[in-house]
Amino acid sequence: MGINAELKPGMSALIGRLAALSGTAKPGAPLLDGPSLTASMSKTPGVASVSFTNKTPSSIEGPIKISRINDFLSSGKVNNLISFEQKNSAGEGSCAVNFNLASGPQILGLLSPEIAMYLNALMAPIATGEKATKDEYLGLVASVYGKPIADEISSSSIRASVNFPGAIQRVKGGAYSGRRADFDIPLLDILVLETPLSYEVVWK
Repeated sequence: MGINAELKPGMSALIGRLAALSGTAKPGAPLLDGPSLTASMSKTPGVASVSFTNKTPSSIEGPIKISRINDFLSSGKVNNLISFEQKNSAGEGSCAVNFNLASGPQILGLLSPEIAMYLNALMAPIATGEKATKDEYLGLVASVYGKPIADEISSSSIRASVNFPGAIQRVKGGAYSGRRADFDIPLLDILVLETPLSYEVVWK
């Protein structure tokens, strides 16, 4: 399975500002840290190998090989987040991912400590566990960091591409071409999780 993820310009600027405000900014340091994410994911049960590298300071790419799917799915990091079904020996299968506020700690557990720190600094419900509407959250951010940062959150999104074992037949929540599924997820939806997010890919 190959993964490619990038931060759009608004999100990149936002994280850069937060790093500067928190005093953790390092000249030339990537906003998405491939080696740090590799170290975090490599500790997940069932993952045989993973290697994320930085294409740019705000994007990562690389393969992840899961050798023991049952161990991976039952691990504390992804349990209740991901479901996987291999329907037959011909390779037909499906994968579903479900995000909700209760699973926030698990989502953060898949990320690097630096990203989790930024989300806590942003007072994001995914990190705090507190319920809020999107408007309530943006109002809180605006009152603490100013309206420009709230506007950046509102207009930013995270893009991810995932390669699957077979030709994709349908995708819920994204688009596909051949074996690759592409997702463009509004950042605000992820930070607040006012409504659970659900994605599904079916291939054969």
